[in-house]
Amino acid sequence: TAPRAPLRAGDRPAYERPPVPYEQPPSPYDRPATSYDRAPAQREPRGSGEAVPGATVAVFAGPPPPAPLVLVACSGGADSVALASALAFEAPRLGIRAGGITVDHGLQDGSGVRAEEVVLRLRELGLDPVESVAVSVGRDGGPEAAARDARYAALDAAAERHGATAVLLGHTRDDQAETVLLGLARGSGIRSLSGMAPVSGGPGAARRYRRPFLQLDRQTARKACMVQSLPVWDDPHNTDPAYTRSRLRHEGLPALEKALGKGVVEALARTAQLSRDDADALDAWASQAEASVRDAAGLLECAKLFALPPAVRRRILRRAAIGAGAPAGSLFARHIEEVDRLITGWRGQGAINLPGKVVARRQGGRLVIRQG
Repeated sequence: TAPRAPLRAGDRPAYERPPVPYEQPPSPYDRPATSYDRAPAQREPRGSGEAVPGATVAVFAGPPPPAPLVLVACSGGADSVALASALAFEAPRLGIRAGGITVDHGLQDGSGVRAEEVVLRLRELGLDPVESVAVSVGRDGGPEAAARDARYAALDAAAERHGATAVLLGHTRDDQAETVLLGLARGSGIRSLSGMAPVSGGPGAARRYRRPFLQLDRQTARKACMVQSLPVWDDPHNTDPAYTRSRLRHEGLPALEKALGKGVVEALARTAQLSRDDADALDAWASQAEASVRDAAGLLECAKLFALPPAVRRRILRRAAIGAGAPAGSLFARHIEEVDRLITGWRGQGAINLPGKVVARRQGGRLVIRQG
C-alpha cells in the first residue's frame, strides 16, 4: 500500500477530531399534507384521479366478512372427541370458526340421549354452532354401507345449511389399514387399496371432507382424551362380530400382527398412500385419453379402446358407466370386466346390464353405454 502522507502542522489524527453532527436523512413521509391526510369531512372534492383509490377503500369500510366455518363430525368416540378438542384449540390461531355435528343413526336404544350428550360436550369445548341430526338408515348395501350413506347425507346437508367450508372426520391410521384390507378382500383394484383420501368429497361437494388423523394411530387419540379428562363413548357396534369391520378389527388385524409381526397397520397405511399415487396417475391418463377414443357423436370407438393399456381402458369404461347413471358405489370390478369383454373378447354377445338400469352394448364398432 502507498505510504500515508505525514501530518502537517495543526492537523489532528481522525480519532482525535470532534464528531461531525449527524443529520437525519429526509423521510419519504416528510411531504406536504394532502387531502388524504385530513379528516374525511375536511377533504377537498376528489377528482377522477382520486376516485378509484377512494372507491377501493370504501369496499373495506363495512364490517369484515365472517371467518370460515369448519365443522367436526363427532360420534362421541375417542377419535372424534380428540379431533373436536384439537379443532377448538387451533381455531382461534387459524382464524376460523369451529362447529360440530353429531349424527343419531337411531340403531340403538337411547341413541338420542347420547347424541344430546355429545352436543353438550362439544359446546363445553367452545364449538358453535353445534347440532344433532337424526337420520333414517335404509337397507341398501348392508347395514354398514346404509349407515355410512345416511351419515354422509346428513353431514352434507349440515355443511350446506351452516355454510361450512370443511367437515373434519376422525379416521385414524388404524381405520385406514382396515379399509385397505376390506378393499383387498373385494378385489376391486388399486383404487380400493388406496383407502381413504386425506381430502375427499368430489367436485360437487367442493371436496369438503378432511381427515387430519390419518397419520395417527387410534391409541394416540384415546390418550389425548385421557390426558384432557374428556369423556368418550365406546360404540358397542365396534365390538359386534355381526359387522365385517368389527371382525377385521378384533380378529383379522391381530391375527396378521401375530403372524407377520408388529408394523402391519403402518405398512397397510403406507400401501394406501402408494396405491393412491398410482391410481391418481392412471386416472389422469384415462381422463386425457378419453377424448381421443370418442367419435364425433361422442360414442366410444372399440378399436381405439382396444389399443389402450387395460388399466387405462377400464377406467374410461367406468367413467362412462358412471356418467350414464350407474351408482359408483354399486359398480364393481366384475361389472367393468364384463363391459371390457365387449372390446377384448367380442363374439357377438348381448348387452351387459349394469347397476342403475344402465346398459352397455356394442353396435357397429362403437360401445354404447346409456340408461336402458
